Parts: sequence; C-alpha cells; structure tokens
Amino acid sequence: MKIALLKEQATGENRVAGTPETVKKFIALGATVSVEAGAGAGAAIADAQFADAGATLGDRAATLAGAHIVLGVQGPDPASLAGAAPGAWIVASLNPFGERARVDAYAAGGFEALAMEFMPRITRAQSMDILSSQSNLAGYKAVLDGAAEYGRAFPMMMTAAGTVSAARVFVMGVGVAGLQAIATARRLGAQVSATDVRSATKEQIQWLGAEPIFVENVKGIEGEGAGGYAGEMSPEYQAAQAELVSSHIAKQDIVITTALIPGRPAPRLISDAQIATMRPGSVIVDLAVEAGGNVEGAVAGDVVTVHGVKIVGHRNVAGRLAADASALFARNLFNFLSAFWDKEAGKPVLDEEIGDAIRLTKDGAVVNPRLLG
Repeated sequence: MKIALLKEQATGENRVAGTPETVKKFIALGATVSVEAGAGAGAAIADAQFADAGATLGDRAATLAGAHIVLGVQGPDPASLAGAAPGAWIVASLNPFGERARVDAYAAGGFEALAMEFMPRITRAQSMDILSSQSNLAGYKAVLDGAAEYGRAFPMMMTAAGTVSAARVFVMGVGVAGLQAIATARRLGAQVSATDVRSATKEQIQWLGAEPIFVENVKGIEGEGAGGYAGEMSPEYQAAQAELVSSHIAKQDIVITTALIPGRPAPRLISDAQIATMRPGSVIVDLAVEAGGNVEGAVAGDVVTVHGVKIVGHRNVAGRLAADASALFARNLFNFLSAFWDKEAGKPVLDEEIGDAIRLTKDGAVVNPRLLG
C-alpha cells in the first residue's frame, strides 16, 4: 500500500497533508510513503525530516507512481494525478459543491474521491474532523487579525495617564470557530458578546464568560440543523435578528462573523447600513468571505474600508497558521485511515456509515447522494 503525499498547488496554500509524525505512523501500519519534494516547505517541514521519518522523496511523477492513496489538503488537479494506481483514493478537502467539475473529473479518471469535509459529526469521527480542527485555528487567528487592524488595545489598562477602556468584541456564529474566537478575545481582555441562531449555544457562550445576545420569542431555529450545523432562519427570525444586531453592533469595536451553511452561500449577517452605524476605526472580520461572505462589501483576500470600518476578508485563515494547521490536518487524515486499517488486507476498508458519507466518486461515477440530489 503506497501513500503519496503531495505538495499543494493552490495559490497561497502553505499547509501539507502529512507530517513526519504521521509518516512514521503510516509506515508502522505497513504502508510505504512517498513525499513530493518541497511539500512541507510552507509549514516549516524540511524534506530531510520526511526522509528521516522513512519517506521516499521525489518529484510529483515519482511520488504518484503506483500510489494507492493520495493525500492532500485541497483537492489536487485531476490532470496532475497521472501515474496513480487505478481506483486510487484521493483523500483531501475537496470542496464538492464549489468544485463540482473537479469531482466529475475524479470520476472520469477512475479515482475514488473522499471528501474529508463530509465527515459525519458523530462521536467516533471527532478525531477525523478537519472542519473542526481547522475552524478552531481560524477562530483564534480571526481575533488576532482583528486586533492587528484595530488601532487600540484589547484589555482595560489603568495607567498614570488615564484609563484605556477594554475593546468590545461581538462574535456572530458560535460553532467551533466562534467558540475559539470568544475564548481568545476573552484571554486578550476584551468585553465579549456573541449570538447564534441555535438556542443551545447560549450556555456555551455564558460558560466562556461572554454575554449571549439572542432573539427571544420568535420562531426560528429551535435546534441544530443536519450534522450539528445551523440551518436557514425563518423570515420572522431574520427580521428580528437584524433589528437586534443593528442595535448591538453600533456599540462594538470588533465584530467576527463565522456563519456557514454547507452547500449554500454564507448567510448575510451584516448589511452596509449596519456597517454605517459602527464607529470609524472599528473592525469586522468575515471568516465566511470565501463562501460569499457574511458581511456586505467584504472582499475575499483583501482588507477594505467601508464607512470608516475595516472589513477583513483573508482567505484560508487556518492556512495562515500553516505549521499547526498542518499538524492537526495530518492527524485527522491518519486517524481516519488508521481507524479502518485492515491488517490482513494491508489497507483501509471503509464501513458504510462513514464511507458512504464522504465518498464522492467510485468506479467512474459520482455516487454521493448530496451531489446527486
């Protein structure tokens, strides 16, 4: 069983899907591991470290030659996979809804594409969940990005020259990224508030020491959507939330938005009119900017100023912490493959619950129900 670890080709992608730690573990399972030269450079992992772990280094063609499993962070270009074994697994974050043509190309190439972001949110798959591991880092980095653009200090400071007030931070969307953003902003000394459409998150917000801001007595979303994600809000809830947010957002120094709905554009949480109510010098960090954005006027890959408010729209936020993001991503992939490793067969054999959830293509066809519906 040959595992190929590829160098990422996407612009600005510094992460890598394997580390010397996971290479050693794969070899211990009985696999051979081939690493494309320079794969770890963006994450501060030298080729020599992979070699010392037991991997074979080579160019892309040599790395892919006869590979049964191809590991990536972002989905590799199907045209660049020549030489891999027939039916080889492509294990990566494949963006199935946004890159459907690429999924079709995987099917045409005879590959079995496994989308790690489709991993079901069940207890036994928690250690395999790339969305959680990467969102955790993104939530942390979002606060640092906001602090970097904000022209004032975060904590309250009492000095001989006077008192500096604590920054007020508002987090919209309390999933993994939002919870980490709350915790990070609190550690930096900010006054933090947060909101979400899922009423169950109120206790989590309070437990982290933040103030929950919730719409009351309006029918919206009583629980979580499929797979633990938020679903779409009712029109009545959207109107009530917009009114509540408008009154709250005008008082905030930094707002961090994290709301995503799988397979759909990110919900619009902040309008241009609401931005206009914020004080000049305030900052909004839109973590959903690559999915269409939660904030009107946000630009993917840029920091723009609207009504005197800076709107931060960095791409691939977790990837801006490449070393830690790679370590966690690589462990997610190893935890996934090792959990299904059949010692007698010398390869992983997936079950239906997880296999059917993440498998996009097989035997020349697209097979995932979420893409066929």
